[in-house]
Amino acid sequence: MSSSPPPSTPFGAASPPLSIDSPDMRRAGRDLLSLALIDARNHTLHLLSLFEQALGESMRVPQQPAVLPPVWLAGHIGWFAEWWIGRNTQRAFGIDCPVRPTRLAAIDPDADDWWNPAQGAAERCWSPDLPGLGQTKAYLLETLESTLELLENAAETDAGLYFYRLALFHEDLRGEQLVVLAQTLGLPLNIEQPPTAVTREPLLLPATRWELGLPEHSGFLFAQEGAAHRVDVPEFEIDAQPVTWDQYIEFVDDGGYDREELWHGDGWRWLAAQTEGRRGPRHVEQIGVARNGTGGSVLQQRFGVTVRAAGHHSAVHLSWWEADAWARWAGRRIATEVEWEIAAHTAARRGFRWADVHEWTAGTLQPWPGFRADPWSAGGEFDPVAAFGRARVLRGASFATRARLRSPRRRGFALPDSDDGFFGFRTCAL
Repeated sequence: MSSSPPPSTPFGAASPPLSIDSPDMRRAGRDLLSLALIDARNHTLHLLSLFEQALGESMRVPQQPAVLPPVWLAGHIGWFAEWWIGRNTQRAFGIDCPVRPTRLAAIDPDADDWWNPAQGAAERCWSPDLPGLGQTKAYLLETLESTLELLENAAETDAGLYFYRLALFHEDLRGEQLVVLAQTLGLPLNIEQPPTAVTREPLLLPATRWELGLPEHSGFLFAQEGAAHRVDVPEFEIDAQPVTWDQYIEFVDDGGYDREELWHGDGWRWLAAQTEGRRGPRHVEQIGVARNGTGGSVLQQRFGVTVRAAGHHSAVHLSWWEADAWARWAGRRIATEVEWEIAAHTAARRGFRWADVHEWTAGTLQPWPGFRADPWSAGGEFDPVAAFGRARVLRGASFATRARLRSPRRRGFALPDSDDGFFGFRTCAL
């Protein structure tokens, strides 16, 4: 490989973002990136302070599957930026950077042993030898300062700014993961409820030819979002909003969790493996139609407090298997990701509402024609290659998603049995 970075690449024809809260931050230049990186780090430190109020300075949480200690997650955020920016001598190559570039020494000689998930066993993040809250906060401030200093001299090109944008969005993803963690542990983070909204009838959208994926030179993109291509989509009817609690209650009351014929085979096996005879979504204490037969009720654990969920709010903490079973019961089907994207772009004025919950879509995560892997995700938690054919695509955003990640083109993913995130779904007519 050449020892010099690739030639300059323009940001694209669209105008630059005007706000650090805009999804157009994918094309942000140095000045806005600097402000956004500071904002992201402040948000991380704010979340840590909320955890500290709930847990005390020790920040100890019970070790359990699919849970990472909040202090480790915070340290990993700082480590990630240093790993790919401060220590990466080939960062100027952007997405063309090799997976294993030459690297400088870390600020702290033990950083890799502490915060590199690829270097140690999963149990390592629970070690009592890891840095405490004070040392971790100091590391976060030190790595941010280093990142901002290097950003001042970065080339104002997509390649030159690739890893700075990556560090920003990685921190935003981890920030939502911290909110999910608080919900999983039942910690009182005092997060606001999603706003109320009017429930609307399904929308009919005409047949169209749609471009999925982002073309090159669109600024930063996650690997699974690249490779723009056109697909023909027949006419379809889609829900104007995600399935609500009122709708989900009817499924539960009709014995939905006891009727094997409604479930995918793997979903039925997943359900059988759940403890205590699961009869509702995760974090739900009670769900069912009221005794007088009018309306329904959902008592839900929300950040450690039992609340009565509003019937017109989106049902949440659902696995893909539960979404699929509900759709079969209702005589409908989970929306495909292209149907979801078309509606998000073209039907907002007709009442299409999203960003309440991340929404499961039909089918498995697959690479689009012309897929190109990126240097950072290989083998990591957000690696799409390892998830191809196994994970399901998530579209949309939740109340815990930072505004700059709320793009109708964002393509998230999770395994179908995942229910810890703020996951819901919407359906289409058969």
